[in-house]
Parts: sequence; C-alpha cells; structure tokens
Amino acid sequence: MIANVETYRFSVQEYEKLGEAGIFHEDDRVELLEGEIIILAPIGKRHIKAVRRLNRILNRCFADVCFVDCQSPVILDRYSEPQPDILLVALSIDDGDEKPRPADVFLAVEVADSSLHYDATAKLCAYARSGILEYWIVNLTESRVEVYRQPQGETYAEHFHRSSGESLAPAAFPDRLVAVADILP
Repeated sequence: MIANVETYRFSVQEYEKLGEAGIFHEDDRVELLEGEIIILAPIGKRHIKAVRRLNRILNRCFADVCFVDCQSPVILDRYSEPQPDILLVALSIDDGDEKPRPADVFLAVEVADSSLHYDATAKLCAYARSGILEYWIVNLTESRVEVYRQPQGETYAEHFHRSSGESLAPAAFPDRLVAVADILP
C-alpha cells in the first residue's frame, strides 16, 4: 500500500507570524523559499569577511543613489522571502513600512562557499522568476564574482564572471566600478 504524502507550503505571511510568535530567534539562519523554510549553514570567517567588505565598498560607492541593505529580507512572491547578503534597493523604499520587493531591487548579492550550489540553483531561479534585474554570486570557492542579468523565466539571459584584477558595475549604475579584488577575502 502506498500512502499519499502531503506537504505544506508556508506563505510569507505565515512565515512572518512564526517569527513574531518566537518560533525563530532573530539570529536564526533561516529563510523562506518556495514555501519551504530553509535552514542555512552557519556563516564562516571568509563569508563574514566578504560580506563586511561588500557592505563597506558598496555603501561608499552607492549610498547617494540607493540603500545598501545587509542581510535583510526581500519578498519575492507569496511564498518566498530570502535574506540575500546584500541588496541595492531604491531610496523610495524608505517612504513605506514594507520590506523591499523585486521592483525596488537594483542588485541582489549572495556570498557563497558552502552554499554555492543552493545560491546558483534554487536562489538563482527564484530571483530570476520574480524579476530581480541583476544577481551576483561572490563565489569564494573559485575566487570570482558571477554576474547574472536580464531575467527570463527561471534563469538569466546574460551570465559572465569577473576575477581579481577585473572590475564590474551593476547595470543600473554602469559608471560606478567595483574592483573584484577588493571584495574577495
């Protein structure tokens, strides 16, 4: 006899209620993707260092044109609220009480070492599907930044990478270059 197994997809609203009820602690490494609560691995030293560098560099470069959110959530759709390592979001987001949505985001960045497969598959698909215009993966394993632009369905039409010795800029701010060597620990 084969039993029918049912699963339950949490909505963003239900996920946030779990947080408000104290099910998750503020420092818990969890996020909601496709209705599933994902438990993230603890952050390693290289990851911390790369996020810290990115936060400093991007604030220095972009603070006058957008907010640089560090490890803050973005609501992609009814069932997804990931917490990218860095978001560049429109200054207008400060006018309301809502968390950013894809239309508010110029760039989402994930720093990846042990999370590389997850960031390059499930998260990439979710970001593309929701219309996040640009997504960077700071790939600590291969010491490079992978750039994804022009969302099309569950992927991006444009994909390239930059390594130490090279620079890159978000498509929304093409005149503001960031040296890859400054990002990588």
